[in-house]
Formats: sequence, structure tokens, C-alpha cells
Amino acid sequence: MRSVTYSMGVSLDGYIVGPDGGFDWTVPDKEVFRFWIDEIRGVGVHLLGRRLYETMLYWETAGEDPSLDDLEWAALWKPLPKVVFSTTLSAVQGHARLAAGGLAEEIERLRAEPREGDIAIGGATLAAEAAALGLIDEYRIMVYPVLVGGGIPFFPQRERRVDLELVETRTFSSGVVYLRYRVAR
Repeated sequence: MRSVTYSMGVSLDGYIVGPDGGFDWTVPDKEVFRFWIDEIRGVGVHLLGRRLYETMLYWETAGEDPSLDDLEWAALWKPLPKVVFSTTLSAVQGHARLAAGGLAEEIERLRAEPREGDIAIGGATLAAEAAALGLIDEYRIMVYPVLVGGGIPFFPQRERRVDLELVETRTFSSGVVYLRYRVAR
């Protein structure tokens, strides 16, 4: 069965964006960017909330910009199937589609498909819903050495305990630390 993973950059104090909505501190150096490229190769479909979808739209046309040094991410991202959860969007672009049902129903349907690759979730609001429903199998956290003092938290406020098993760690020369945890079942 396909795993559901939640993977994003986070400040050391636990936020994916700061109080001003900014996340410029997550711009990866070449070593971290190479890691993200390798990670996306294992994704079969990406679930996104509206805000992350709109942020990632850049990559739909980035491959057409000859001034970019590394177009590999764009070449991997653009054809990747995406499911967008939004109550305000009426249409999406490229290899994206709007979710036809609720999050649990979409994940159940995607898990049943005979496809390869993880089901990745991006965006804190969507991930919080998936976590509350017990649908996340792995948390993949790229911790940046910065304290932003508030904003949108990586982990939602929960009223239940979730035990995790450490699967992998990696420290990058920039001080960024990757942590991969599997939900203990």
C-alpha cells in the first residue's frame, strides 16, 4: 500500500512560514536542493492545499526559463500528478485536478490505485486535516537553523498522542537537518 507522507521545511521553532507569511529562510542551498530533487522522485501523486498550489505554479513554467541553473526539479514537478483541495478555485493547470471528494476519500482511492510512489501532502492546513484523521504514515521534516517567532506551525495542535519511530536523519553543511519519522502503529 502507498504511504502518505507530509514533508516540508520548518524553522527550529516549528513553523513553515513566519508571522509575516514569509518563508524565504527555506530557500535551499545546492546540497539541500539536490536532496529535494531526489525525494520528489519517490512521489507518485502530490496533494496540495490552495496556497501551496498557487506557490508551486511557478514550477509549471520554470522549465521554459533558460537562465535557471538547474531545471531538473521543474522537469520532475511539472508532469507529477497533483490533487488540489480548494473551496475557492474553479480550475487548476497542468497535471493537477481539483479534489472530487473529501481528503479521506481521495487518499483511500489513491491508495487503492496500482501505482508506484508515495502520496505526498503539502501545506499545513491540509496536513493538519490528514493528521487529525490518522492518515499520515511518515513525517519528513527539513529543519532550518532559524527561529521565526510564530506563524503557521508544521504540526497542528492536537488532542491525541502520536508515537513516532525515527527512520532517517541527515545533517547538511548549511546546518539544515532532515528528520524522517514513521508513525508507530
